[in-house]
Amino acid sequence: MSELRIIFFGTAELACPALSSLTQLSDCRVVGVVTQPDRPKGRNLLRQPSPVKRLATRQQLPLLQPERARSELFFDQLAPLRPDLIAVVAYGQILPKRVLELPRFGCLNVHASLLPKYRGAAPIQWALLNDEQETGVTIMRMDEGLDTGEILTQQAEPIAPEDNAQTLHDRLATMGAELLVETIPNYVTGRIVTRKQPDAGVSYARKITREDGHLDWNRPARELWNRVRALVPWPGACTRLPEPSRPQLLKIWQAEVADRSSATPGEILAASKEGIVVACGQQALRILALQREGGRRLSVREFLAGHPLSPGQRLG
Repeated sequence: MSELRIIFFGTAELACPALSSLTQLSDCRVVGVVTQPDRPKGRNLLRQPSPVKRLATRQQLPLLQPERARSELFFDQLAPLRPDLIAVVAYGQILPKRVLELPRFGCLNVHASLLPKYRGAAPIQWALLNDEQETGVTIMRMDEGLDTGEILTQQAEPIAPEDNAQTLHDRLATMGAELLVETIPNYVTGRIVTRKQPDAGVSYARKITREDGHLDWNRPARELWNRVRALVPWPGACTRLPEPSRPQLLKIWQAEVADRSSATPGEILAASKEGIVVACGQQALRILALQREGGRRLSVREFLAGHPLSPGQRLG
């Protein structure tokens, strides 16, 4: 196989292991990296580079940051790079048909689910929210639809009770990178035959919003436990502690289902170094790590030392 010219599209941290792996793949050369423009972040809203831009800059790779992947100017910059293959991981924009058709081997996407399940922006979070026991990664050849392309390879990964969205993200990022570099040589030499996604089992993982973080204590404890796990680190599962001056926002970092008889949903049943136990619609949730608005993440022991809570108080 002659040297394969690859352009990499990616923005989020999920994409970085794949880019690193591609730069080390024999008989391949990353001739360009495309990522989103720098965006305002933090309290001061200063423009920050994406994780992929930081990595590409360190590795001195040619970089493009189009505002819109559909723009004429961007295509005029992309075409002269003459890619044989485009690899896409967590880029954040839909690619137009002419970009998809530019490389002779098409565009391959690494998606963090077992397609056709959880197409869309937040497959990791929704797998946890829906209490899935298994997820995985899929390498697909992209078409104009949203994660509807033909499948090349897939690899499953169990979801452990101790997993949250961050731990699962890190594992799937590494797995996706490894599967991509295993797949590319077999694909371009014709040893992999793509297959259409089945019609059965299609689901959509919409983008997560801040509002998804609200804990409704009327829901079962297992559902709230999954919400806590799914929303680490952003936006975080949150509740409020009523106070005389103003309600105090609490971000829940870690919890578990408690084997306790329930009471009024939201009522604190116990508060000790073992955890803050809160009644739910079914069973109860034991909070193990949390963060007060404007504060830092604390263990329950640390939190209660400065903010004592008593049974009978209500969260809402």
